[in-house]
Amino acid sequence: MSRIVFIDRDGTIIEEPADYQIDSYAKLRFVEGVIPALLSLRDAGFEFVMVSNQDGLGTDSYPLETFQGPHDLMMQVLESQGIRFREVLIDRHFAHENHPDRKPNLGLVMGYLRDRSVDLAGSAMVGDRETDMQFARNLGVRGFKLCVMAGAQADGASDGERLYGWSEIAHLLVNAPRQARVERLTKETRIEVDIDLDRVAEPVVMTGLGYFDHMLEQIGKHGGFTLRLRCAGDLHIDEHHTVEDCALALGQALRQALGDKRGIGRYASAQEGSSEGSGIDLLLPMDETLVRAALDFSGRPYFVFDGQFPREHVGELPTELVPHFFRSLCETAGLNLHLAVRGDNAHHMVEGCFKAVARALRVAIKREGRELPSTKGAL
Repeated sequence: MSRIVFIDRDGTIIEEPADYQIDSYAKLRFVEGVIPALLSLRDAGFEFVMVSNQDGLGTDSYPLETFQGPHDLMMQVLESQGIRFREVLIDRHFAHENHPDRKPNLGLVMGYLRDRSVDLAGSAMVGDRETDMQFARNLGVRGFKLCVMAGAQADGASDGERLYGWSEIAHLLVNAPRQARVERLTKETRIEVDIDLDRVAEPVVMTGLGYFDHMLEQIGKHGGFTLRLRCAGDLHIDEHHTVEDCALALGQALRQALGDKRGIGRYASAQEGSSEGSGIDLLLPMDETLVRAALDFSGRPYFVFDGQFPREHVGELPTELVPHFFRSLCETAGLNLHLAVRGDNAHHMVEGCFKAVARALRVAIKREGRELPSTKGAL
């Protein structure tokens, strides 16, 4: 399917003058970083459609002949760099007319709404005005409000509104960082989880349970992704709500960050030494303990556990909550997980479970390309 970046013209591709009309060659100036960003997007397979409001174009106040020369030069410069537009759509109406072709209305782009070969979920709109962002919402694509000058406030931007530069927009669309932030608030726990599946960083975990913190750190460290988790729970009652709700919040974050799951491995890899693709098991030893983990991001929650711990607690963590943690994780992550553990030392067994699942996650969430690993067309 085609992924399209819909792009405003004035203030987005070229700088907008004080009188809002680029009607001479002297006023033609490209926005900083636009050409490298568009080249990066082009190389990633995006197509471009320009959508621009040009108030009163063709009237005495804005003659077509003064517009056309600078516009043609702009297009020639872009094409000389290998940047070509699938379509250039320009509306000439004034704002008070509220014409269906004028952004944020969709009259000019109705064909893209009807075209089933266009991936609107993977497409985007870049502009410098709130009308561009409303256009993005109306069209059902991701909107990026451009800030041309570092530290400046774009037209119509409210305090604290998220503004982007061209290089960041290209990074977010081309590399599509898989990030998620989840806040879970109940009468029993208050949890904040931040993850970035495409960036390695030391995990930061604070739940009030030291050994449980250490186990969650294993997921981030051996999973190969950024994990920050903070939980304030009703530990004056017991550990159950903290452990369960942390699992639910973490699973929700994983599901959100994975998005449509295109390009992921989906399954854990075959164990080291076996032939490629021969299975989905990951074996992890820890002294006398051996753990087997097999997982599938199928979208269907299912958990199977095989093992018995030789004591009831490790630190402040009841061992009966270990399988419950992974079951809760599966529920919100849409994960199918089989976990088996054998050993004599409860500390090794619990830690081995978390490490094995983390190493399996590392393989399953690794992204290569854009193929969806399913014959169904959805996960």
